[in-house]
Amino acid sequence: MNLFIKKIIFTSLILLFFIYTIVVYTIGTSNDAGLNLLNEQSKKGKLLFQKYNCIACHQLYGLGGYMGPDLTNIISQKNKGPIYAKAFLSNGTVRMPNYELKENEMNELIAYLDYLDKTGVSPVKYFNINYSGTISQHKK
Repeated sequence: MNLFIKKIIFTSLILLFFIYTIVVYTIGTSNDAGLNLLNEQSKKGKLLFQKYNCIACHQLYGLGGYMGPDLTNIISQKNKGPIYAKAFLSNGTVRMPNYELKENEMNELIAYLDYLDKTGVSPVKYFNINYSGTISQHKK
């Protein structure tokens, strides 16, 4: 194989790589389905979640620490919900510190957990593998 053909093949592969990268990172990112669910109270709850570094122990959408449970759908789980979450936030546990949260801070964190509950499922049980290699979840 001569040098000219090798250059054409190399250039074509580089071009295809950039086209593929653009397609993968732009499809499905143009709209945020959960953006209209994020209100002021849940935004403040998100900031509190970050302030207290809750992700070090807990997971969101399956990502994060492993000391505590995944909190993505804690609000809609059977025998759990806002009251269950508030009990842990107000008292802590053996492994979870009591942060001495004020009532409004607990409500903001619960609003954030409610937002998370409406925007995703963890673990994802039903999903499609797209032609680009990405995964999209669907309801059964």
